[in-house]
Amino acid sequence: MRASGSSLFGLVVLAGAAVVGLGVWEHVQTERLGARIAGAAQAGDIAMISSETCSYCGAARAWFQEHRVRFAECFIESDAGCAERYRALMAPGTPVLVVRGEPQLGFSARRIAAALER
Repeated sequence: MRASGSSLFGLVVLAGAAVVGLGVWEHVQTERLGARIAGAAQAGDIAMISSETCSYCGAARAWFQEHRVRFAECFIESDAGCAERYRALMAPGTPVLVVRGEPQLGFSARRIAAALER
């Protein structure tokens, strides 16, 4: 059985609408999560150990700034104390987020929210 041109067009439109709807839903969820974290995070709750060449660090920094989340950041290349803290954590890479004393390797807004809500 062959689908007619109008049936195929309808399926394409429906699929496109589903993709757009999913994108909108994901954006809303990200905004809500950002607001939750921003509301829960107090000064000193989130520290990010970064590297100046780490693109993931830049993405995490941009996310925090976009959602107005308070955080502190240090760079292992230019801050001896930061480098020592990084070595003490025996982290295999950056960023390392320390959320209320709990180290987390890599950026995950959901993990940060969970640590703040404990």
